[in-house]
Amino acid sequence: MLVYQDLLSGDELLSDSFPYKEIQNGCLWEVEGKWVVQGAIDVNIGANPSAEGADEDESVDDQAVKVVDIVDTFRLQEQPSFDKKQFVAWAKKFIKNLTDKLEGERQEEFKKNIEGAIKFLLPKLKDLQFFVGESMADDSGLVLAYYKDGATDPTFLYFAHGLKEVKC
Repeated sequence: MLVYQDLLSGDELLSDSFPYKEIQNGCLWEVEGKWVVQGAIDVNIGANPSAEGADEDESVDDQAVKVVDIVDTFRLQEQPSFDKKQFVAWAKKFIKNLTDKLEGERQEEFKKNIEGAIKFLLPKLKDLQFFVGESMADDSGLVLAYYKDGATDPTFLYFAHGLKEVKC
């Protein structure tokens, strides 16, 4: 199994259990998330509640909760929304910090394509949710989520160069 960690914070953000598609010249990874129900176990034991004398309102409190699989699995922490000025300030800091960590061809590829990726994201800002890893480190990368036209499940965007592949 492969796990992808944030290169800046070390937080686990993704694994190969969630297939990705490269967009924006490989600068961003697009990953489909899913809403899932946690904690609800429906066991059919073949009993007929009405025949057993049970009221229809009688039910088990199973503490079921809906979560997004990626957010829950990697314990992502939602952050307040960014306006354009805040996002550009974050991006400048992120680009500087990440460029220092990258080497050779990977660094050149990042420098060449990151501006296009940021320009791709700017018009979507009002529709994006912002997440960071579990440590909530100030200088970490962001994971972005949005709902494509008419989708009921979120799509996540990762900065590919900000991820480090770790074999487990």
